[in-house]
Amino acid sequence: MSGSGAKKVVEAAAKATKSIDWDGMAKLLVSDEARKEFVNLRRTFDEVNHALQTKFSQEPEPINWEYYRKGIGSRLVDMYKEAYEGIEIPKYVDTVTPEYKPKFDALLVELKEAEEKSLKESERLEKEIAEVQEMKKKISTMTADEYFEKHPELKKKFDDEIRNDHWGY
Repeated sequence: MSGSGAKKVVEAAAKATKSIDWDGMAKLLVSDEARKEFVNLRRTFDEVNHALQTKFSQEPEPINWEYYRKGIGSRLVDMYKEAYEGIEIPKYVDTVTPEYKPKFDALLVELKEAEEKSLKESERLEKEIAEVQEMKKKISTMTADEYFEKHPELKKKFDDEIRNDHWGY
């Protein structure tokens, strides 16, 4: 990897590290298995990030051609130097990102919608749980009128059955 290309990779990795809210994501996890996988993901990310910052951020040491000329001979060293300097590392042209970026962006939108839907459903379920717990506390002392006040559809159903002389047989 060329020196400037490696620096760009390291800079991108550093930016990615700063923008990841690991603690925020960890709070969203529910199961122990998810937490275990999350810890593995974070450890792997840190290992890759460390490798990028240590291996690819350093410029290679320049070759001391004079040292080799003394020991091997100038003709052979000049041949190697010429071949070394003639090496051209092609620049990486990213053709994959433009292809998948719209798909990824669409998935992010879909994810946000699913997250909003999930939060609304969670809120609804929490309210329902609170109502059931309240009902559980009061049910032993509750009268039928108090119960029907909270559930008018059941009162209507029972009244219709009595009115139509249908007693559930």
